Amino acid sequence: MSFEVLSVAEMGRADSLAVEAGVASLTLMENAGRAVADFVWQRYLPPFVLVLCGPGNNGGDGFVAARYLRERGCDVRVALLGEAAALKGDAAAMMKRWNGAIEPLNTELIKRKAIVVDALFGAGLSRPLDGVARDVVQMMNKTKFPIVSVDMPSGISGDTGRTLDKDGVHIRPRYTISFFRKKPGHLLMPGRAACGEVKIVDIGIPKAVLKSIAPSTFANTSDLWRKEFPWPKIDGHKYGRGHAVVVSGPAHATGAARLAARSALRVGAGLVSVASPADAVAINAAHLTAIMVKPFDEADGLTALLSDKRLNAVVIGPGLGVSGETRELVSAVLAGTCATVLDADALTAFRDDPDALFARI
Repeated sequence: MSFEVLSVAEMGRADSLAVEAGVASLTLMENAGRAVADFVWQRYLPPFVLVLCGPGNNGGDGFVAARYLRERGCDVRVALLGEAAALKGDAAAMMKRWNGAIEPLNTELIKRKAIVVDALFGAGLSRPLDGVARDVVQMMNKTKFPIVSVDMPSGISGDTGRTLDKDGVHIRPRYTISFFRKKPGHLLMPGRAACGEVKIVDIGIPKAVLKSIAPSTFANTSDLWRKEFPWPKIDGHKYGRGHAVVVSGPAHATGAARLAARSALRVGAGLVSVASPADAVAINAAHLTAIMVKPFDEADGLTALLSDKRLNAVVIGPGLGVSGETRELVSAVLAGTCATVLDADALTAFRDDPDALFARI
């Protein structure tokens, strides 16, 4: 599994680099549409497929999928948003290869149950759905027919995962078929839920293009960190796998810190301690066994505690509360040299002045 995540612009760059490397853009579109057809055929063996094509390259993928599904014996109906004469480049070429009937997109399309391929708009959509496209999307969602979206569900931003319509209108597929690498919109809510199950397929873009793109966003999968994971060794020592510290909240809000501490221990930290304010020491100590409790008093006390260089990773924020004291504790942690995870209240405490937090990182 690949863990690189590409923005819409970076994916466009990947396409361009593939073409520069000798892969024809028509070949990329052909492979993309065939992959959609393969999935629909293998998953549903559909007698009837309705393909909704948009005016751009996403629509071109739809025309390819329609052609391959028809060749396999499916009854395929194609509807196009806009005028056929308006299609340009590869999408226009694939429309000609379809060589079948093309109906105007409208809300009267459904005459019998269909598998729907949503090839209206891809990840690059930057405006809300409107007009007939919006009406058709709402109608399709009401039918509950199985929908397979191409690249991204129409109406969802590929870069943010946000619904572009103020009323949250977007198509709701069971599956989304996308290409080469995931985009942020596949992973960020609400896009993550809107996509259904995401399938990433190879369409012939060389992996080598990633070196030129140098992506800076990655999905948190085991492929990303497995090689660097500090697996226990037979001759190892607990300090060889680090000493993690989780900063606890006050007595009435200690549970979140303990959950984080138990997680750190479970995933392989050599030692784990909960740094506890004085009023929470008793309750933390009563609940913990393999995890140590280290008392501290205010920001200066936390600074002194973390001066022990064996304590090399800190989690701060869970259950800490949103206050000036929290900001001081976060500042104390960031002033040190520990690897740091900021979570929950450690972030919320700076919501009115994020630059103050960024300046400390």
